[in-house]
Amino acid sequence: MLNRAKLLAKKKKSLKVVPLTPEQKRREAAQKLALRQQNRQQLAMHSRWKPGYFGSSVMLLPLQTEELMAEMVSPRVESTLHKVVHRLKQQLGKPYVWGGQTPSQGFDCSGLIYYVYNQLLSRKLPRTANGMFQDRGLKHVPKEALRRGDLIFFQIKSRDKADHVGVYLGEGQFIEAPRTGLNIRISQFEDDYWQDHYLGAKRVITEESVL
Repeated sequence: MLNRAKLLAKKKKSLKVVPLTPEQKRREAAQKLALRQQNRQQLAMHSRWKPGYFGSSVMLLPLQTEELMAEMVSPRVESTLHKVVHRLKQQLGKPYVWGGQTPSQGFDCSGLIYYVYNQLLSRKLPRTANGMFQDRGLKHVPKEALRRGDLIFFQIKSRDKADHVGVYLGEGQFIEAPRTGLNIRISQFEDDYWQDHYLGAKRVITEESVL
């Protein structure tokens, strides 16, 4: 019995977690996307649905994605989120310019957000990435509760502050003005590079903040 226990312990110790390959990551992301779409179709079929219940007595199974739950917002907030994403995507392909904050100039990472959001908010955002991250008026959001329009912050070169910011678009994507020599683009938040440099997230678009 002792020898068998030692062999089992040795075998368990030798097992290693093998990281996912890029192809496996893409396949997993595709499966998550299909699941989200299926959940949205479920909601569309049940016009009287509210969290947990359909009608007055039949309880629905909980949705299988936190992101879909986070997307349940008022029409007013939804309208503002739509405007934010639309205006951000209008800037795709424009050059990164340090200090830029208008379409004619180009944008740096925080300048893009400053330009798009401050047209729609009752309380204006600071100008820099770290200023936005340190703003106590903005609510911290855990990674698993991210929704469209949330700001996501990174430490690229700095060790003690946020020096890059993008806007989460949903489905594991975010829009950013990356750096000199590159254009505004959509990037994959789940890529190892971004996960390694991720600092945190803040929610900007709320019922209280929109005009």
